[in-house]
Amino acid sequence: MTLRPHPGVDSYLDGLPEWQRDICRELREIVHDADPEIEETIKRTVQPYFVLQGNVCALLATKDHINLFLYDPTVPDPAGIINQGHGNATGRAIQIYRGDPIDRPALTELLRAIVANNRAGGWRHLQKD
Repeated sequence: MTLRPHPGVDSYLDGLPEWQRDICRELREIVHDADPEIEETIKRTVQPYFVLQGNVCALLATKDHINLFLYDPTVPDPAGIINQGHGNATGRAIQIYRGDPIDRPALTELLRAIVANNRAGGWRHLQKD
């Protein structure tokens, strides 16, 4: 993993309960393994975003789960790991609860598809073609 950590992302993760921090660190690793050029940033004051020629995904810890927002509603999900936002016009999400397994190969495939669409001009541009 080629990780250029963003201090704001580190700070966000450090403030989470251990079980949420562990999930977020695993997700962070998967994101960077999917494409080492993905960069970290903070948007909306504290929320970790992962970007590469546009938003790829973002993390949000809630009281009882972690949301991984995926910023491309067009990528296929053959493994069925997306469990929120079906029908959303701009993105979908994966909610991960304490003890839930993370399907690393399926998530990596999704993230790579989002990055490929971003590199090709973004999903909005691709839908126009």
